[in-house]
Amino acid sequence: MKRRHLLSFASLGALGAAAGLPGCGFELRKEPVYHFKTLALTGFVPHSPLAQELRRQVQRSTVRLVEDPNRADVIIDAEREVRDKTSVATTAAGQITEWQLRLSLDYSLRTAGGDILLPRTELRLTRDMNYSESAALAKEQEEASLQKAMQVEAVGLLLRRLAAVHLPS
Repeated sequence: MKRRHLLSFASLGALGAAAGLPGCGFELRKEPVYHFKTLALTGFVPHSPLAQELRRQVQRSTVRLVEDPNRADVIIDAEREVRDKTSVATTAAGQITEWQLRLSLDYSLRTAGGDILLPRTELRLTRDMNYSESAALAKEQEEASLQKAMQVEAVGLLLRRLAAVHLPS
């Protein structure tokens, strides 16, 4: 009987804590609000996974993607996109035990009229990954998963920066 009362008090405590969350200012992150209607992507390499993810995320918003940069309110100029993998640690026998995965994107934002909204900005993401040759296939899958996660994070950061852009009057 005592245990049942303790459980009911614990559940009431959790309910009270959850009820207090709205009062503390906690709010789930919402979709960003953009201050422009059309967007064009330029400079990305053909079939760029990053550009494809960016297109996919933008299509979920109120912004419309256009192919012609002259018809866009905002243009993302990708100046450099690099995926890199570097060995960080090796054994005495020269076998790699840790990799560092990198994703780099240098971009700028401008209007079709040439006004610079955001000068060249460097976006750099890294992930460390342990490696074992005995689990090579699993590590390949882990690497692909980490690359995808970095790509999604990079697009999220880029979209939040786009939400902060205000067109000149």
